[in-house]
Amino acid sequence: MTTANPDFLKLQNNYLFADIARKVAAYKAAHPAQRVISLGIGDVTRPLPPAILAALHRAVEDMGEAALFRGYGPEQGYDFLRHRIIECDYATRGVRLGADEVFVSDGAKSDIGNFQELFAPNSRVAVTDPVYPVYVDSNAMAGRAGNLRGTVWDGIIYLPSTPDNDFVPEFPAVRPDIIYLCYPNNPTGAVLSRAALQAWVDYARRQNSVILYDSAYEAFITDPDVPHSIYELDGAQEVAVEFRSFSKTAGFTGLRCAYTVVPKALQISDGEGGKVSLNALWNRRQCTKYNGCPYIVQRAAEAVYSPQGQVEIKTIIAAYQKNAAQLRSAVSGMGLTVYGGLNAPYLWVSVPQGSDSWVFFDTLLQESALICTPGAGFGAAGEGYVRLTAFGAPQDTAEAIERLRRVC
Repeated sequence: MTTANPDFLKLQNNYLFADIARKVAAYKAAHPAQRVISLGIGDVTRPLPPAILAALHRAVEDMGEAALFRGYGPEQGYDFLRHRIIECDYATRGVRLGADEVFVSDGAKSDIGNFQELFAPNSRVAVTDPVYPVYVDSNAMAGRAGNLRGTVWDGIIYLPSTPDNDFVPEFPAVRPDIIYLCYPNNPTGAVLSRAALQAWVDYARRQNSVILYDSAYEAFITDPDVPHSIYELDGAQEVAVEFRSFSKTAGFTGLRCAYTVVPKALQISDGEGGKVSLNALWNRRQCTKYNGCPYIVQRAAEAVYSPQGQVEIKTIIAAYQKNAAQLRSAVSGMGLTVYGGLNAPYLWVSVPQGSDSWVFFDTLLQESALICTPGAGFGAAGEGYVRLTAFGAPQDTAEAIERLRRVC
């Protein structure tokens, strides 16, 4: 009989957001007349802006003309998009990259989950705690996480990121091969200053570690001391891979487009005394397992960088930032401690005394038809908190605040 991968069997039965969806579905079935407002899963709600829609329409028309039709595209992404990414997201910040260091894909989540394939099975992995579950689960599937002991994997190095250390994780006592960092952070909304991130780059260089840097929420940064890219820091191209997404920047959660930057300067051991380029390995992996992001989607992403596109997406981001500010002010006024929401679309909120994160989730759902995300789902250090998101419509955010007041 064919046998299942034993490392998959070690995983918890359900992904965090699948558990939430199941509970919400049960509530809706029992209360069909009640309108549920979600402050939970970080999905955008505003429609695609006109500049992006126009580019999509033009690209669809291209696909109907023999001279402009595109079949299989380059696995790395079309040059028209890669060059715009470099010009607008990096060159403007003093970062020099080549087009062959940028890989366009259908999402940062899939890239982050897949990138671990390039590392040896016995590589040691460090993650901040709380942590976006994909970082841990993808390594558990690959056999690097060891065994689950309660809520903790015994093969993972956890880096507490909590109010006790101002959400700046300390360097681990044990050297990691791979370090996952996400800033602005999901779920806490915390950020690292330029000096704090430089310290992590310097640490990785000393330890010959690789940083996998998730900067999917950089568009929400307003503090000038917070870098938008890890490559703004000295030496980062020698140790860091950066993952970016159009999902929250331009509302592409349903359209699907992202990119990963793998500098050629980043090399790791080949296990035989030599070194190998991560850029070359990722290129080989993508050419084998991926057929490229659709042409029409990449044309839409290109439009994000147009003058009109920039105005439109910044207007949308500003609306989400306003939601975050209103939520932060209101929740603080209810006597709950709140972090984040300043340079990020996420707010990390302490639950009322005597509760826990799943109990508070159930309370909000059952008593106010509100959805949050239990902090316990992000790791042991997440217990005692819930994550709220600012991606709702303004009227929904206002109503959610009133419902919160009735409970808190």
